[in-house]
Amino acid sequence: MCGIFGVIGHEDAARLTYFGLYALQHRGQESAGIAAWDDESSTAHYHAGMGLVPDVFTEEHLRALPGRTAIGHVRPSTTGRPQLRNAQPLVARMRGGVQVALAHNGNLTNAAEIRRELEDEGCIFQTTIDSEIFVHLIARALTYNTMEEAIQIACNRVEGAYSLVIMADDRLIAVRDPHGLHPLSIARMGESWVFASESCAFDLLEAEYLREVEPGEMVVVEPGANAFRSIRFAEAKKVRQCIFELVYFARPDSRVFGEDVYQCRKCMGRNMMRESMADAECVIPFPDSGIYSSLGAAQEAGVPYEHALIRNHYVGRTFIQPSQSMRQFSVRVKINPVRSMIENRSLYVVDDSIVRGTTIRTRVAKLRQLGAKAVHFRVSSPPIKYPCFYGIDFPSPKELIATKYDPAQIAEMLGLDSLHYLSLEGLLASVSHPEDYCTACFTGDYPTPLPEVQDKMSLEHRSAPRCGC
Repeated sequence: MCGIFGVIGHEDAARLTYFGLYALQHRGQESAGIAAWDDESSTAHYHAGMGLVPDVFTEEHLRALPGRTAIGHVRPSTTGRPQLRNAQPLVARMRGGVQVALAHNGNLTNAAEIRRELEDEGCIFQTTIDSEIFVHLIARALTYNTMEEAIQIACNRVEGAYSLVIMADDRLIAVRDPHGLHPLSIARMGESWVFASESCAFDLLEAEYLREVEPGEMVVVEPGANAFRSIRFAEAKKVRQCIFELVYFARPDSRVFGEDVYQCRKCMGRNMMRESMADAECVIPFPDSGIYSSLGAAQEAGVPYEHALIRNHYVGRTFIQPSQSMRQFSVRVKINPVRSMIENRSLYVVDDSIVRGTTIRTRVAKLRQLGAKAVHFRVSSPPIKYPCFYGIDFPSPKELIATKYDPAQIAEMLGLDSLHYLSLEGLLASVSHPEDYCTACFTGDYPTPLPEVQDKMSLEHRSAPRCGC
C-alpha cells in the first residue's frame, strides 16, 4: 500500500506535494519522492530518498523542484526490495522527448509474466518493482499512439490493482483500475486540481473535495484548463474496493470510497459487540488502530472507554516493518500500559485485526503480569486467512495466524479469556455499499485472475477448514 499525490496549476506545486505526502505518511514509511515539471526549462526535476517525508526533503530540495505541476509518492515495500532505486515516482524520457513521471499504488498480479515478455523483447529494467512495467508498456505504445492512448493500452494489458498519477511533461493524468481496488480522489484548490489517495491530504491544503476517480476512469488535466477530461479506458467491471482500507489502513479523518472512515470503524465496533458480549468493566483499545472501533464497542456495551495502553508515536507501525525481528523489537517499545487501569480489572481489549499475532501475544502477557483479572479480546474484522495480492503487506499465508488456528486455539495460545472476531456479515453491515468491496483476505474470493503459483497457493488455503466467529 502506497500514498500518491498530484497537483497541477499551482506556482508552488512541489511544496504542496510535500505537504500532501506528509498527510499520507501513514501509507508508506520506507521512501518518498517528488517529480515536478519546470515550464521555463521544459524539464522534469526529481528528488527521492529513503525514510520519512520530512527526512527526505529539505528546503533546498523543494527549491530545486520548480514548476506548476508535480506528483509525489510514499512507499512501503510490497514488491521489490527496500532500495533507493525502487523509490517513486519513476521518471523516464520517452519517444519524441516527452518526459513521464509515474507514481503507482497497488500490485499487479500478472507482473512477472509481463516482465519476462518485455525482457525477452529487449527491455532493460532499472528497478525490481512492478510499477516499472507501466513505464515500458507506455513507452512501447507511444510509437503509434498519443500519450492518453498509450496509457490506456498499458492499463488494459495489466491485471490487479493500480491507482496512478502520471505527469507527462506539463499534463497531469490520474487513473484507477476497473475494479477500483485502491482509492484515488479529486479536489479543487482555487485554479489548481489536486489528486490524492485520501481526502486527509486535501484537508491539510484546504482543497475542496470533489469526487473519486471512478473505477476504469482516466482523468486528464492540461495546464491552464478550467476543467478536466474524463476517459473510460476499460469495460465496466464489478467494483471491488479494498475493505481493509476502512478496517485499518486509511486515516480515520479521511473520506475513502465515499465512506467516512471514522464512522465506519465505530460501526464495526458496535456490530462486533452486538455479536459477543462478556462480563467486563471497561473497553481499552490497542492504540492507535483499535481506538475508533473501541469507541463504538464501549457505546454498545455501556461500559467506560479507557486509554490503558499508551503508544509511543515515535515508533513505526509494526504492521509494515519489513522484518520479523524488527516487528518484535517495535512491539516492546511501542506501547506502555497504565497499571492503575489494568490491575484487578476485567477488560475488553479491542483491535481492528489480527495478522501475525506478534503484537497481541506480547501485550496480553504484559496485561496478565500487571494483574488483569480477565482479558476478553475483540477484533473488529473477520479472521485474515488468505494472502493479499493487491498491495496490503501480508502476502505469505505462513504469517497469517488464522490460517493455522481457529479462534479457540488462538485464544488459548494468547492466554485470553475469550476471543471474538467480527463476522463478515457484521463487517459488511458497517459500510454503505457492501456489494462493492473486496473481502478476499477473509474469504479467498479474489476479484482478478491470479498467476498460477499464486492461484495454487490460494486454492490450498480455500480448502482448509474455516473457523467460525
